[in-house]
Amino acid sequence: MRTLYFINTLLFIFLIPLTVSAQTNTKPYQDARLPTDERINDLLKQLTLEEKIQLLGFNSKGVPRLGIPVYNWWNEALHGVARAGEATVFPQAIALAATFNDDLQHSIADVISTEARAKYNLAVKLDRRIQYMGLTFWSPNINIFRDPRWGRGQETYGEDPYLTARMGKAFVRGLQGNDPHYLKTSACAKHFAAHSGPEANRHTFNAVVDEKDLRETYLYAFHELVNIGVESVMCGYNRLNDEPCCTGNTLLRTILRDEWKFKGHVVTDCWALEDIWLRHKVMPDAVHVAAAAIKAGVNLDCSNMLQDDLMGAINQKLITEKDIDNALIPSMRTQFKLGFYDDQKLVPYTSLGKENIHSQNNIEQARKAAQQSMVLLKNDKGILPLKPELYGSILVAGANAASLDALLGNYHGVSSDVVTFVEGITKAAGPATVVQYDLGCNDVDSVHFGGLWASENSDVTIAVVGLTPVLEGEEGDAFLAANGGDKVDLNIPASHIAYLKALRKKHKKPIIAVVTAGSAVNIAAIEPYADAIVLAWYPGEQGGNALADILFGKVSPSGRLPVTFYKSFNDLPSYDDYATKGRTYRYFNGSVQYPFGFGLSYTQFAYTWKQKPLQSYKSKDTIDFTIAVKNIGDADGDEVVQAYIRYPSGDRVPLKEMKQFKRVHVLKGEQQEVTLHIPVSDLQKWNLKKSAWEIVPGKYTVFAGGNSQDEKITYSFTIKK
Repeated sequence: MRTLYFINTLLFIFLIPLTVSAQTNTKPYQDARLPTDERINDLLKQLTLEEKIQLLGFNSKGVPRLGIPVYNWWNEALHGVARAGEATVFPQAIALAATFNDDLQHSIADVISTEARAKYNLAVKLDRRIQYMGLTFWSPNINIFRDPRWGRGQETYGEDPYLTARMGKAFVRGLQGNDPHYLKTSACAKHFAAHSGPEANRHTFNAVVDEKDLRETYLYAFHELVNIGVESVMCGYNRLNDEPCCTGNTLLRTILRDEWKFKGHVVTDCWALEDIWLRHKVMPDAVHVAAAAIKAGVNLDCSNMLQDDLMGAINQKLITEKDIDNALIPSMRTQFKLGFYDDQKLVPYTSLGKENIHSQNNIEQARKAAQQSMVLLKNDKGILPLKPELYGSILVAGANAASLDALLGNYHGVSSDVVTFVEGITKAAGPATVVQYDLGCNDVDSVHFGGLWASENSDVTIAVVGLTPVLEGEEGDAFLAANGGDKVDLNIPASHIAYLKALRKKHKKPIIAVVTAGSAVNIAAIEPYADAIVLAWYPGEQGGNALADILFGKVSPSGRLPVTFYKSFNDLPSYDDYATKGRTYRYFNGSVQYPFGFGLSYTQFAYTWKQKPLQSYKSKDTIDFTIAVKNIGDADGDEVVQAYIRYPSGDRVPLKEMKQFKRVHVLKGEQQEVTLHIPVSDLQKWNLKKSAWEIVPGKYTVFAGGNSQDEKITYSFTIKK
């Protein structure tokens, strides 16, 4: 890595004089040899006030006379380059979290940014500077999936702040690249902050959160991403403790800029500024909102309000031209870092092209991710993996067996090589196996079913049921959802449950239920009618192949739940209550369907201490320990080692908290040693009375296992002042 850095630096140093000397009329802002801030200041001097204001909107017309290109800042890459034609479609974000594999997450994001640069290069050559073909991506979504009712939870990395931060950091690093001079693409941490439903009133909602919950739960991942240099942060639609997120000084000034020293740009959620006066009704008009946004630290508007109303704010002396300059600088810096104003020979990503989009390597990455994301929830009598010699005929049925929606999730791209569940199973079963397909049921009819006779006459039935993004998702996009994109209960469609009942009533042959969803669902409703259950999430373009790989034993299932599967919404506080009490595995003490981190395998693992933690630590120490993980089953497989901390008693301390994890592949009969590190500083908690972080001295316990309730090994230690 150091060698590559040295070579890149030398190339940069030697290429600049050659390139610049060829430019006869180079202005300072076009001179790549100069410091970025000096170049920005020079460019600001060239711009009129009107031009500066126009550059503060997402749909920028550019300034042709100065070589500032037309540019649309709104681009999406949640789990692949989205809404922009051909691209590799990876599993939905919640499914990527289920891999508990941040190394794989980094590789996926690197593929996404490679495809993004390639598509951008191809589009610019055709002078197509249009939405979704740019390099500034409004991903990842690192909001905490605090309640399974939230339809957009599928876009997140689950309910745990630590897992969210780990997966988010890996994604950002993959998107932004590691070149010392240029961003590969720009990532954005959204939605800042405490934004996780309800969808139906998100444009008027006021999230009431005390500072302890805010710091420990809702801001944790944002702080971690800011610390590693995420280029952008998106402010949310909601208010937080009565302050609109996009004009509130607490979030944007006090915490983000002053405390965390964020240097990137802040972009509004789309038309969020309009909400502030039209729907939140906390300011008199658009002019006052535009001025407040600039003063709070907004740099880019996903609407046209700043472009339309900032001149009015200037005329009313609510802001000055210097305020406009200060607002414009961070987003201009992003464009400089992307190489927009440099000779393209200096930018290391300009040679990427068509051959880098949806390549075989990228497709294989999508398949691997889908394999590692799927969660085995039931495997009665070891029915899985299916043994080909026992099953000469297979029925694949169910409303989602051939559904594209059930594969793609929301904020998705388009692939020319999408493999549905029925296609993947058919290919894996081979030409000597009878495979039939039947839709079986739809989402509403609980009386009329197809494929019952075929199931009765097949050796095994694989029924693909569950949710799709039109039943859960963002307001407006989930157009068949009964509650504005959110869920009204944990159930999958009643017709799907009735279909499984009808299949079971017909025969006692094996039935494998495959469930698609982007959230927790009521597995108990279908559990009596299936011999095995696989949660497939929305697994992306290779979902069909990945499912077949698991069903036929090519790989052992290894996905783990990044959310708790509750028994009922009645077990939870009110949906609009943002207090963490009684929510997620960290604070919920009741009985659940499946705990956070749960997932079965085709094998079993035993844990023993190889090196225990020390008996005591101080605040600047790191807790190091090594676990021997032995595969004591009959198949090779991946184990996700999860380490949890229990704290001394105190003010609203979590019941437990995951603070490390590592995926490890272990051959049957063998063992792997896993060394984990937990900085004591990561055990700090927010003291409400002092309004500060502190590490509470006392007795702590670390335990490790395969999920949040699996205490295979434990050890207690003390932390001293």
